[in-house]
Amino acid sequence: MARALRILYAGAFYHVFSRGNDRQPIFHDAADRSKFLSILAGACRTFHTRIHAYCLMPNHYHLLMETLEPTLSASMRHVNGVYTQWFNWKYHRVGHLLQGRFKAILVDRETYGKELSRYIHLNPFHAGLTAQPHADPWSGARYLLGHAKAPAWFETKWTLGQFSRQRRQAQGAYRRFLEEGKRQSDDVL
Repeated sequence: MARALRILYAGAFYHVFSRGNDRQPIFHDAADRSKFLSILAGACRTFHTRIHAYCLMPNHYHLLMETLEPTLSASMRHVNGVYTQWFNWKYHRVGHLLQGRFKAILVDRETYGKELSRYIHLNPFHAGLTAQPHADPWSGARYLLGHAKAPAWFETKWTLGQFSRQRRQAQGAYRRFLEEGKRQSDDVL
């Protein structure tokens, strides 16, 4: 059976994610995560993409990616391929690191983009990896909340613009938005 074609166009927002083969870890240490982000940064420059949200979990990652040109497949093929080669070299292993092809869900930025940003940035909190989203060094929440300067490949303007035109007010509103998401998950449990 042929795999479904991806819908690609300039200006598209995608929820991109990939998991370790057999749910095995794809990041063992800070150097692994730093290398992945370095490869992602290079792909953003080369393939004209922006990251609006991300988190690196031990055995998977999530990205909220915008394509400025229809380059999603080429970009992610590069990221996953180069990272897998580097990971296999570092750990003296062979074979697949990631489980199948990366997943990419086309997102309507107006109705779901803001909520997806919250979902991605609360992922480490829900997994018990951090007590506060801004404290996770492997998540974009710290850039949106003003706890660290965003690198060139991480776009803050669109997400913060969903909350206010004033940066400080937008950061405070985004912080409250994340807190609300944390409380909602507590209510479900």
